[in-house]
Formats: sequence, structure tokens, C-alpha cells
Amino acid sequence: MENLRMVLFALLAGIVFFLYQAWQEDYATPASAQAPAPARALPDAESQSQDEGVPELGASTASTPQVDAESAAAEETGDEYVEVVTDLYRLQINLNGGDIQFLQLLKYPLTKDSPDEPLLLLNNQPPQFFVMQSGLVGDAGQAPDHRARYSADRRRYTMAPGADRLEVPLRWTGEDGLSVEKVYVFRRGSKDDAEQERSGYQIDLLYRLLNQGDQARVISPYARMWRTSHKAGGEPPFIQSFIGAAMYLRDSDGSYKYKKYDESDLAKETVSTQQQGGWIGMLQHYFVAAILPPPQQTNTFNLRPAKRFGFIAEYVGERAEVASEAGLELKLPLYIGPKLQHDLEAIAPGLQLTVDYGLLTPIAEPLFWVLDKLHGLTGNWGWSIILLTLLIKLAFYKLSEAQYRSMARMKKFAPRIQSIKERYADDRERLHQAMMDLYKKEGFNPLAGCWPMLVQFPVFIALYWVLLESVELRQADFLWWLNDLSSPDPYYVLPVLFGISMFLQQKLSGQAMTMEPMQQRIMNIMPIGLTFFFAFFPAGLVLYWFVSNIIGIAQQWVITRRLEREDETAAKKR
Repeated sequence: MENLRMVLFALLAGIVFFLYQAWQEDYATPASAQAPAPARALPDAESQSQDEGVPELGASTASTPQVDAESAAAEETGDEYVEVVTDLYRLQINLNGGDIQFLQLLKYPLTKDSPDEPLLLLNNQPPQFFVMQSGLVGDAGQAPDHRARYSADRRRYTMAPGADRLEVPLRWTGEDGLSVEKVYVFRRGSKDDAEQERSGYQIDLLYRLLNQGDQARVISPYARMWRTSHKAGGEPPFIQSFIGAAMYLRDSDGSYKYKKYDESDLAKETVSTQQQGGWIGMLQHYFVAAILPPPQQTNTFNLRPAKRFGFIAEYVGERAEVASEAGLELKLPLYIGPKLQHDLEAIAPGLQLTVDYGLLTPIAEPLFWVLDKLHGLTGNWGWSIILLTLLIKLAFYKLSEAQYRSMARMKKFAPRIQSIKERYADDRERLHQAMMDLYKKEGFNPLAGCWPMLVQFPVFIALYWVLLESVELRQADFLWWLNDLSSPDPYYVLPVLFGISMFLQQKLSGQAMTMEPMQQRIMNIMPIGLTFFFAFFPAGLVLYWFVSNIIGIAQQWVITRRLEREDETAAKKR
């Protein structure tokens, strides 16, 4: 009875956890969005009007800038695009503003069934509206903001095979003598001479300014990400992933902390901070876009609802002076791409925290580290999960041994337990006392069979978050029909095998022999119910649990045989 209660408690906790995820998916407060329109591939023309205002001149250490409260509609001058193709991206830059408005990730298909269709992460068409705007604001005279008209020498740039760098220059000239070259710098991912990895998903935005006017100019760079809550790519059922924004905030003691803001909060909340260093980003399942200003500068970060739809994350940089007849270069690193955990940690402090494993991060991070090392050996995430399961079972071997020894003894004394239950069926107090006397006399604890399972349950939940959050496992192949370990098994083979393994494990344990008829019926139904429940889980998680059951059956059989031999040896000695 005690075993059954503990098992049901653990299963109930898991079911409530995952049902909560499903409830969030269906009933979470949605951010407001533009009336639906079909998203499309990279366009040749046709623009999305962008009516968000330009921020005021950037921060000095003495004052905090305010975001312009008035919106200004862009003039409809007809959009022209510069197309850029690298080893990782296909994107288009709108010459009206010089902004990246369409960006595809060539290494990440939209779906497993469409391997030739890259995932479209940035897109200026609703409902999947997500653009990154950038520009300059000045103290007086003209400065090219995100509505300025740029010119370009070419309409297509392609990273040549073997090339490590591609520059895409855009040019703007004002009437008061200020000229600006806005340059996007793309690099191929590689390792430098110090064997440090360099991510190809980091983009450098450069402003090369030349002031040929009579007076000095004060300039601030800014950049903002504006999006709706529509996610790029679908998600499996019963999965609720985070979408919103995040900042790396500086505390008064000089340390930094990671804080994220849900889409529902951003629909009504405004957050503004001025600080040295840090970064601001937009998050969604598997992918992140972040603005990463130099750590030594004083920056202003703003999060707010957009005036028309969606929400905005904005950066305004320090003021910089450009003397008359002088030049200046400003650099703003960006990251647009997958949450690759090795890359993020090297790019900016705290950026790896965007891979959020929740409260079980202290367990999930080591699990992923081991899983990643195993993948380096096997080259297959499925086999890596199987090896990880074996390592976890070895780590918990002593606990499992106690569990299976307890089960074996319960099975051995099942007739005596049943006899006690029949003898004291009408006296619960004497029944309880007789059972305790039996446990003390024979030297076993029925609860010992459940505590190991409860101890291992956090590992199960942590692995769930690893499979859910790690883009490295997105659409990962295993064997035959299992071509995506991050999604449910399409043919339900693994859930059925799991149910069969759970049924065999119950029969081998013999716990049903000590249970009442109603309890036995519940235990018999559990493998069927969990089979249906696990049909909605990521295949990688079901694979872990199925392999764990198979190893557990083998352990249980070995320990049961060992106990039988021990009992035979003890009987001979007597």
C-alpha cells in the first residue's frame, strides 16, 4: 500500500507538471498582434510600414535618455533590398533604413518534412513579424536613423568559398556635411590561432562616420528589435516554450544578473535602465536575437509595448563626438541565430543563460555536458541518450539495489502479508502493528522501494528540459522512423515499448501480490495510461525512460536471483 501511494504521488506530480505546460499553451495571455496575413519567403519589394519613433540622443553618464513618445510614419518611397548569402544565412537588407528585415537560417530547416526550406527567423510580414532596426541620432542636423535612405553598390553579396569575412557596405550622405557608411560584417564560424571558437552567427554592425561640416557633431547609435509573439516554426503538442525578452542587468555592487520578461508582461509593462555593459535580447524556442554593446560603455536598455502591435527591446548607446573634418567608427555586435551553448558563453558574459533549464538548471547543465561529450564519441544523439541512461543507472545503482531488494523481499513475504491482511481485515490498528512487526523481524522496509524512484524523478524532469531547450537536439535523427528526438514518436512505437516494459517490471516485482483487488487494477491500468501520456512526450525522453526500464528489469532479475542464492546459502547453514 505504501509503495502504491508513493508511486501514484510521483506520477501525479509529473502529470500535473506537464498538464500545466499544456494549459499555458492554450490559455496564456497572448500579446496583441496584427491581423493575420500569410507569411512568405524573401520578397523582391513591398514593405511593412514601420511607425515606431526614433529614440533621442543617447546616454551620457549624467543623464538618462527618454524614448520618443511620438511615432513617425515612414515615407512610402518603394523598398529596395540587398540580398546577402553566407554559409549560415540568407538575408535581405532594406535600403530604406539599412535594416535586416528578412533572415533565414540555412542550417536549420523549418520542419523535418521540409529539409530544403530554411527557417525564417526575421520577417517584416505579419503574423510572424520580427525585425531589427538600427540607426544614428544626433544633437543637431541630419543623422541616418532607421528611416533613412541608403545606397549600395550591389544588390547581392555572397560569401566566397574559403573566405572568412564578408562586408556589406551601405552609404548615406547628409546635406550638412555628415556622411555615413553603415557596414554589416559577416564571418565564417571557425577557430582562431588560440583554438578559441568564433561563432558565425555573430554579426558586427559598423558605422564609419566622416564629418566634413564646419561644426563638431554628437552622435549616438541605437538598435531595436520589434516583434509579435508568433514563433518561427511549429512546436510539438504539450510543449509550452518561453517567448519574450531578456536583459543582462548590472546590480549596484557591480555584478550582473539575468532577467527575462514574458510576452504577456511586455504587452503592458515598460522597463528602462541605464548601466555599464550588459545586453538585451529577444527569446523564443531554440533561437535568440541579441544586441551586445561593448562592456565598457554606458548603455540604455528599454523594453516596452509597441504602439501598433507586439513589443520592442531597444538599445541606445553612449554619445560620441565627431569633430569637424574628422572621422569616427562605431561598432555594435549582434547575435542572430540558434542558442548554441558553446558559442553563447564565448560571445558575451551571461548570454548562455538564454538556454533556460529553469529551477533544475544545476542538474540539467551537467546532464547536457555529459550528453554533449557522449555525442562527440557516438555522433548520434539517440545513442548518446542511451549511454547517458546507462551512466545515470550506474550512478544510482546502490539506490536501485535497495529498491529491488525491497521488492524481492516483499514478493517473498507476499503470502504472509496476505495472511495478516485477512486475519486483521476488520481491525486497521492491529493490521498496521502486525505489518510493522513483520518488517522489523525480517529486516526490510517497504518504503525503500520508492525513495530511489523519487530521488531519480528530478533527473527525469531535468532531462525533459534539456531535450526541450537544447537546439543541438532539434530535429536530431536516431534510427529508422525516429528522425526527430525533440518531437513525439510519429508511429507511437517507443511509447508502446515503454508501456510493455513497465508492465513487465511490475510483474517481475511481484508488488501486486500484496495489494488489494482495487489497487491491483490501478497498477494494471497505469502502464496503459502512461503509454497514452508518453505518446505526446519528445521521443528522446521516452527513449530515456524505456531504456531505463530495460536496465531496471535486468538489474531486478539479477538482484532477485542473488537474493535467492543468499537465502539458499543461509538455509543450508542452519
